[in-house]
Amino acid sequence: MSDEKLKEHGSKLFAPVLVIVAASLWAVDGIVLRPSLYSLPVPLVVFIESAIVAVLLTPIFIKKVSALKYLQKKDWLAFFGVALLGGAVGTMAITKALFYVNFVNLSVVILLQKLQPVFAILLATIFLKEKLPKEFFIWAVLALLGAYFMTFGLSSPNISTGDKTTIAALFALLAAFSFSSSTVLSKRALRNVDYEMGTYLRFLFTSIIMLIIATATGDISSITDITSKQIIIFLIIAFTTGGAAIFLYYYGLKRISASVASICELAFPLTAVVLEYFVHGNILSPVQWMGAAVLLVSILKVSGISVPTLFNSN
Repeated sequence: MSDEKLKEHGSKLFAPVLVIVAASLWAVDGIVLRPSLYSLPVPLVVFIESAIVAVLLTPIFIKKVSALKYLQKKDWLAFFGVALLGGAVGTMAITKALFYVNFVNLSVVILLQKLQPVFAILLATIFLKEKLPKEFFIWAVLALLGAYFMTFGLSSPNISTGDKTTIAALFALLAAFSFSSSTVLSKRALRNVDYEMGTYLRFLFTSIIMLIIATATGDISSITDITSKQIIIFLIIAFTTGGAAIFLYYYGLKRISASVASICELAFPLTAVVLEYFVHGNILSPVQWMGAAVLLVSILKVSGISVPTLFNSN
């Protein structure tokens, strides 16, 4: 095997790892960072975090602005869809869901987030024409089962918070669908542009959309209520769980299929459960540890499965 092929092979193996790391960072965001922003309106939170990343990545845009000439109308529409569904609707929905359960009863939110791969695989099959081998479905189902038992063990999801849980569940379901749609659209959007420019366009469009929403709802006026501590949290998010995570995610997604990426994203509930132990002292039962092991093995197996796609960017 030539050095070039070895390098390409290594890149493909490394790509799923980056998606897993990105998903793990998103869990850190939800469990550790985002609770500090609870006092702010959700549209304002999403606008600020998106705008900061867009500003930070502007030098990359200036350096690579010539790459825009390769984008077609469908590419622009795909990026708009990514920003609208993943950047705006999905982020607002999951933030709202976490706010409704006060970041304490995360059972329903995490459970419904597990439906994200189901939506993503279905959409990738329909729109990206990804042909899924039989073993993919076997390990995908095992991953979902492992994620369920890792989160809940042999118990049922805790829905004891009343009406707020129902509302949180609806927002979590909307977030799962929006993020899965964003995964598929991101794969399409990255067809004619590299992951660096893709990351910038995603946050640029999201910040524009969120500025319009925050202005229309009047939430933009609450920008004066942001505390110095919350400013620090926003900056931490921008450099870690926000901009950096999407940067890693897009690098990985450009080299693997949307279906494989959606399973790798189950690292989110895995990390969330582990963080729940360290942050809130929730100890995993033997059944939960077994579920975590099944989830990890399934993710690793799926990561090594090659899925042909119509829009393969490799």
